[in-house]
Amino acid sequence: MKSADTIVGYKTYIDLIRPVIKDKNIISTAMTKEIERVSAAIDAALTGKKCAIVSSGDPGVYAMAGLLFEMCREKEIPIASLVSNQKTAEVKPALYVEVVPGIPALCSGAALLGSPVAHDFAAISLSNLLTPWELIEKRLEAAAAADFVIVLYNPKSRKRDLLLEKAQKIILNYRSGKTPVGIVTSAMRDEQGVKISSLENLHTEDVNMQTTIFVGSSASSVYLGFMVTPRGYSKKYAIGR
Repeated sequence: MKSADTIVGYKTYIDLIRPVIKDKNIISTAMTKEIERVSAAIDAALTGKKCAIVSSGDPGVYAMAGLLFEMCREKEIPIASLVSNQKTAEVKPALYVEVVPGIPALCSGAALLGSPVAHDFAAISLSNLLTPWELIEKRLEAAAAADFVIVLYNPKSRKRDLLLEKAQKIILNYRSGKTPVGIVTSAMRDEQGVKISSLENLHTEDVNMQTTIFVGSSASSVYLGFMVTPRGYSKKYAIGR
């Protein structure tokens, strides 16, 4: 961001970093205006400006990196990597792209809970804005049946206030109501909230779009206030001696 001329992002995320970008040209838009943001960033970059698109968490996890590549492909804009050794097409790039990794909510939230994703897990967004609910249901069924720890993104909004309860009922078909559920809101921010509940009580919990939910597998448990999913060492080694 220090080397960028223009910073583009959702207003809430721009506000979080405003102290370090106060001397930059800033383009911010509201929620659901992702296409407009990326289009503005591409336009700025094509004029020769260094442009940074900011996301929360990791830009490649339910964030803006994918949309940038999609739009460049649709607009047939030749791009190349700034940092990768991967060979690109023999076309002079119009833009150079670098995806800077961040800490996704499933990692920051897991760290606050203890170790809920130490074994296999599936991440599923409950937002049906871009994905049909019928497909989300299939993914929930498959993950629950396979006994994955399930990390739920975008669990509830004002317009989608019933989808979490629908997801809960699907998962309850495959695991106990006593299954531990970790609930983390605004991980690593001032308004952070961390709680461990149970699958049977999930529908009563206070969650929003900033919440990440960790539904345990059959092996997950709670130890002294920490949510833990074992990797399986105790089945092979004497770890208690």
